[in-house]
Amino acid sequence: MKPLHIAIAGYGTAGQAASLLLARDGHRVEVFERVATPGPVGAGFLLQPTGMGVLLELGLLDAALQLGAPVRRLFGDLPGGRRIMDMRYAELQPQLFGLGMQRTALFELLHAARTSATQLHFAANVETVDAEQGRLRTADGREHGPFDLVLAADGSGSRLREALGPQRLNRPYPWGALWCLLPVRDWPHVDELRQRYRGAQRMIGLLPVGGRVTDASPRLSFFWSLPTSDFERWRARGMPAWREELNALWPQACGVFEQLPEDPAGLARATYRDAVPKRWHHGRLCAVGDAAHAMSPQLGQGVNMALLDALALSDALRAEPNVQTALRRYAAERRRHVGIYQLWSRWLTPLFQSHHIALARLRDLLFLPLSRLPLSRGQSLSVLSGTQQGLFGRRPLDPRLLQRLTKPLR
Repeated sequence: MKPLHIAIAGYGTAGQAASLLLARDGHRVEVFERVATPGPVGAGFLLQPTGMGVLLELGLLDAALQLGAPVRRLFGDLPGGRRIMDMRYAELQPQLFGLGMQRTALFELLHAARTSATQLHFAANVETVDAEQGRLRTADGREHGPFDLVLAADGSGSRLREALGPQRLNRPYPWGALWCLLPVRDWPHVDELRQRYRGAQRMIGLLPVGGRVTDASPRLSFFWSLPTSDFERWRARGMPAWREELNALWPQACGVFEQLPEDPAGLARATYRDAVPKRWHHGRLCAVGDAAHAMSPQLGQGVNMALLDALALSDALRAEPNVQTALRRYAAERRRHVGIYQLWSRWLTPLFQSHHIALARLRDLLFLPLSRLPLSRGQSLSVLSGTQQGLFGRRPLDPRLLQRLTKPLR
C-alpha cells in the first residue's frame, strides 16, 4: 500500500500509539487534540503482558519496565479478613507479571518517541467528520483534509463515533471513582494490587505504579468507588468523616490514608461508559481505543486494548492492498479479542459496583472458590493477563516478550 495521509482525532494512549506505529510505516500523520496542553487522564493503571508486547514493538518496553512497578498478585478481601480474590500471574506462566504505571509516565514515553513524520495540532477540537470524503471540521470553523484515513481516538465519550452509524450500546455507568497518587513509604505490598470491599457499595484499591521520568519516587495509585450521583454528596460530607470511614474499612492502610489530600479537589473524578458500535469503521473513518469499545474498568484492560488496537491497525495496513480491506481485517481481529472482555465486564461490574446486597453476598461466598477450580482458574488468569480470546481461546504472547520478562528488570 502506498503511504497514506492519516488524521487522528485524540492524543490519548490509542492516538499516541497509532501515530507512532503508522508514522514508522511511512504514513504522513496529523494528530488533532482538543486541549492546548495535552496530558494523561487518571492516576495509574495496570499494564498487562499483552500491552507490554506492543511497547516491545515500539522499542519502549525497557524504559517502561524501569519506570513501572511489577505487580505479581491481585488480592481482595473484606474488613474481617475473608479473601474474595487472590490471583498470581505466575500461575499462568512463571515469568509473567503486570506492570503498574503512572499514566503520566506512559504518556511521556509515547510523546517523547514521536518523530517529524507526525504533525501535532493542539487546541484543535474536531467537531465533525465526513466519513466518505475524509474531511474534518474543528471548533474554530476550519476544515482539514481530505485524508485517506481518519481515526477516531477521542475516548469513551467520542463525538465522532456517531459518524460510524447506529450503536448497539452507548450508555454511562452509574458508578465512578475518585483517584490520586500517594507516596509508597512503608506500604508492605509493593508488588500487589490490593483491594478492600464492603458489599458491592464500597471498594478501595491501592496499586503500586512506580515513578516517572521527571520524578522516580515510587507511588501508589489510590482509588475509591462510588456512584457518580454521590460525587457532590461526598464532597459536602467533608474529608475528616470520609477518612474515618476509610480507616474503619481498612485499618492496615491507615498510614497510606494519612497522606490523602486535605482538599477534595486533590482527588480526580473518573466516570465510565459502555459503548458498542455496530461497526468500527465506515468510509474513511475508523475507531480505535475507547471510541471503539468503552467498558467498565473492572478488568483493567483499557490501556492494553488501546495499544493492541493501534498495533492491529498498523499490521492490517501493512498486510492488505487497500484501506477498506485493511479496515475489515483490523475490525475482525479486534472484535474477536475485545468481545469477551465487554461481556465479562458487564457481568462482573454489578458484583463490585452496585447496590445489590444479594449479589455481593453471593460474590463473597462463591467468587474465590469458583476461581480456584482448574478450568475457571485458567480462564480467570487469561482474562487478567489480556490473553483471553473468545470463550476458550488464547491469544499467544510474543516469544521475545517472554524472553525479556525472564531477565532482571533493573
